[in-house]
Amino acid sequence: MRRPDPALVVVLAGISAALHIGKLPPALPVLREALQVSLVEAGFLLSMVQLAGMTLGLAFGAVADAWGPRRIMVLGLAILSAASVAGGAAQGAQALLVLRGCEGVGFLLATLPAPGLIRRLVDAGRLSGMLGWWGAYMPFGTAAALLVGPALIALVGWPGWWWLLSLLSAAMAVVLWWSVPASADAPGRVTAGSGRILRTLRAPGPWLASLAFAMYSSQWLAVIGFLPTIYAQAGLPAAYAAVATAFAAAVNMLGNIGSGRLLQRGVRAPLLLQVGYAAMAAGAVVAFAGWTQDTSAATAAVRYGGVLLFSAVGGLVPGTLFSLAVRVAPDDGTVSTTVGWMQQWSAFGQFVGPPLAAWAAARAGGWEATWWITGAFAMAGLALSAAIARLLARPAPTGHAASRRGP
Repeated sequence: MRRPDPALVVVLAGISAALHIGKLPPALPVLREALQVSLVEAGFLLSMVQLAGMTLGLAFGAVADAWGPRRIMVLGLAILSAASVAGGAAQGAQALLVLRGCEGVGFLLATLPAPGLIRRLVDAGRLSGMLGWWGAYMPFGTAAALLVGPALIALVGWPGWWWLLSLLSAAMAVVLWWSVPASADAPGRVTAGSGRILRTLRAPGPWLASLAFAMYSSQWLAVIGFLPTIYAQAGLPAAYAAVATAFAAAVNMLGNIGSGRLLQRGVRAPLLLQVGYAAMAAGAVVAFAGWTQDTSAATAAVRYGGVLLFSAVGGLVPGTLFSLAVRVAPDDGTVSTTVGWMQQWSAFGQFVGPPLAAWAAARAGGWEATWWITGAFAMAGLALSAAIARLLARPAPTGHAASRRGP
């Protein structure tokens, strides 16, 4: 039996992991009623899955570099499966919070080794394009969960939704183990050990890429994660809210995939980052600013257009940063460690963003304060993009991983 393209399987594994991130937003209205979850608790449920990434990303990246990215991804999918089984049996918000934290460990292990693994599986000519596809794993998985989640929750209940995704993760672990060659777990050319972490932390590139990812992720999850709740509070039908939110998440793939194509054509990475952050700032203003909050159909369409701009063009940021992470890693043996540090800061952004947006909404009595929060993150992202541009303009030492920076 012919095995599928292993790099494509890695992307599909990431999508199966991202489904666990996206499974919660469509369930929040049901959970708030069934388990008496407050709005702020809902924000922490959205972000708790990022706790492991926020604290352990760098260490787990070093483990993936030393033990092999294939093994670590399979382990992560298995943990996701087990935690989702237990989560479906949770009887209260506190138990669900703890299990979302466990799912965060699985998600981290299932995703952070992927860019380094893809680098081992494809040639240099395909790398930027495939990393652009990898950058789309989160919006694709989130959009799929947002789209099918409401229907499945209505059919089998929210526990059944958790259990179905558990089965999918378990199956994906088996497919990944079978289709990706064991040789992909060979250690990098640089010796393993704590030196990986020190080399990563001493280099400026991983810091800049990681902070830039935090400025993106804090905005994206805060906006997309609460869209079902925002629409439900506005009295919109659940079917409309599901489709509208799923589409808003899905268009993020346009920027992710487009970033890989544009990088291959020679567009500079800092320019793509600047365009992405600027679009997120503009889109949030259009979507949430107080002067667009009347209830006419035309204004609602304009606000939704702002959400689409925010997500679609903002997708340039993660796709570009995944490509940058491979290039700014201190050496070939620290790619997963660098991605782990980037994932750690991305998780920090996702942990902080939703509760901060929920707090601002609770204080303001509505969601019109959201654009102040997202706009501040976007401005910080623009400043980091300028710093990345200055870093890439410097000559890199011969043989250094960053000497292959490209566009």
